[in-house]
Amino acid sequence: MLNIEKICTFVVYKKLNMNFSELFSSGFKKRNQDHFASIIRIAMGDGIITDEEKKFMDRLAQKLEISSAVYAEIIKNYNAHPINPPASLDQRLERLFDLARIVYADHIKDEDEVRLLTKISIGLGYTTDTESVVNKALKIVADPSISVEEFKERMQL
Repeated sequence: MLNIEKICTFVVYKKLNMNFSELFSSGFKKRNQDHFASIIRIAMGDGIITDEEKKFMDRLAQKLEISSAVYAEIIKNYNAHPINPPASLDQRLERLFDLARIVYADHIKDEDEVRLLTKISIGLGYTTDTESVVNKALKIVADPSISVEEFKERMQL
């Protein structure tokens, strides 16, 4: 008969030593990749990726645990990824924050990027008064020191 204490210790050890991304389903990873592709889509809205946009995307890829191979594939085929709206308002606001920040990453609010952000925002579930939501989001993130928590708070006012 197996020792239950040894089994529990082994399971806890495996959980503590597994990669963070292993805790989530492949669907979770796919949604992160699709979100990342949406950000690249906005960054490419003006035809170039600036150094600041690249730095932001690199940090976000690391945060979303996107490997360099997947990163390269997404850069090549960013239009092939669908916009997967998060279920919760909190997650939708976090995605909107990331997307709005990329518009200002090069310190220029490009009209093509704003138009694309508006389309993606509709895909995220902001289907009523989308332009006002996007304009409010862009106004808030114009301050580079704004945190995601402050953004969410201001967007809900």
